[in-house]
Amino acid sequence: MSDTKSRFVVSADWLQAELGKPDLRVLDASFYLPAQKRDANAEYAAGHIPGAIRFDQDKIADHSTNLPHTIPSPDYFAAEVGKLGISENNRVVVYDGIGMFASPRVWWLFRVMGAKNVFVLDGGLDGWKAEGRPLEAEVSHYAPATFKTNYDASRVVHLEQMRDIVASSALQIADARSAGRFAAAEPEPRAGMRSGHMPGARSLPSGVFANQGRFKSLPELKQTIEDAGIDLSKPVVTSCGSGITAAIITLALESLGHTDNKLYDGSWSEWGSREDTPVVIGPPEPVKA
Repeated sequence: MSDTKSRFVVSADWLQAELGKPDLRVLDASFYLPAQKRDANAEYAAGHIPGAIRFDQDKIADHSTNLPHTIPSPDYFAAEVGKLGISENNRVVVYDGIGMFASPRVWWLFRVMGAKNVFVLDGGLDGWKAEGRPLEAEVSHYAPATFKTNYDASRVVHLEQMRDIVASSALQIADARSAGRFAAAEPEPRAGMRSGHMPGARSLPSGVFANQGRFKSLPELKQTIEDAGIDLSKPVVTSCGSGITAAIITLALESLGHTDNKLYDGSWSEWGSREDTPVVIGPPEPVKA
């Protein structure tokens, strides 16, 4: 593995060579917004990486809230991934269709729940297909397993904590939504939400971390984050539209050795849908020299 690439990202060459190993679990975590006009379940049924299990981020979630795909309880997570045949000791490789869109969220989720050997496939399924690599249409099954959780609640931020962070400026806030949504120049894709961003937030659109689904090098990631006004020596909380693409920033931070970070699970789906949370309109403040 190159010392200029993330230790959490694996290549298609590496994964293809490892397929079939008994300790390996490959997860198709594809998820799309309506505007992307792609059906993750239909694409999985049509052809996926051999042995891959479909990981539905809307199913393995907290169903007691009206917020989309928020983090499930450790017990529910353990039960569901155990049914899929995954233990905390498996090597887990997560991919999505685009390459660096939804897969980092599942990478983050498994790590928060206590798994250690979790990775993201560079280039995703689109890259895999473009290179003519093998696919299969059969649904993959594994014997049920026991997943023993070691949930790290300190890595997850909920609404009241986020209010305190915003009010006190205790943590830097990195927002993975598009620059247009951040500035309220573009509407939110979900109905009933205000536009804009949290006071003090910095704009780090999720798309800036990859080229054609392939994660940037460590020096490029560092430059991208610092150019947005994030100080890598200080703590960070990541956010986005619904907690999915915030994990791309988390992946970039962790790849650079930054471990003092948290993810706001409700993200803008929660913050922007309320009337009692402060919202700023316009671009981020200029980065101080």
